[in-house]
Amino acid sequence: MKPLKTCKLIVSSAFLLLSGTSLFAQEVDITKGDLSVLKAETSINIELTYEKMAVGDFSKEADYIKKRIEELNTKEPGTGDTWAVKWEENKKTMFVEKFSLGFTKQNKMTVSPEAKYTLIFNSKALEPGYQVGVSKRNAGVDGTVTLVETAKRDKKLAVLFVERAPESKWRGAAFDAASRIGDAYFMDGQKVGKFITKNNK
Repeated sequence: MKPLKTCKLIVSSAFLLLSGTSLFAQEVDITKGDLSVLKAETSINIELTYEKMAVGDFSKEADYIKKRIEELNTKEPGTGDTWAVKWEENKKTMFVEKFSLGFTKQNKMTVSPEAKYTLIFNSKALEPGYQVGVSKRNAGVDGTVTLVETAKRDKKLAVLFVERAPESKWRGAAFDAASRIGDAYFMDGQKVGKFITKNNK
């Protein structure tokens, strides 16, 4: 009986592994155009936007920010206002850097503002996640990537839909929300980089 149980465990593990791979592959999909213009490119410009972004249980980012400021200021006056400033800074710097780093981990192109083409990742829904003791929720970001010419952005060359990783994919502890969110952008960057590499072979 023991060998049979071992066999079942191996088969189950293989199934889960393959399922996880399949789920990862489905997290990015092209909805418009194609990516062939990038085949000969050695660099790409990457920008992040946050138009009409939902955050956590809030359909509007502004409502999330207002609530968070109130919560923090109630605990310690001034901390909410400081957090709000940092939130905006992270959107312009840290999250962009994390996405770009993830992208270059999976794609041969370097990131440069002088590149002929630009990838614009617009965050549609952001889950900040949490880590309290042994209880946690991963941060995640759903969004769209639009490929345009850097100097002429009125035409969409391609549009990708990017879905956050399934909650079952444990990514380790991160008690700081910015770190969790940065990790989520890193993962999305990896997924986009891998998808473009795969589609331009």
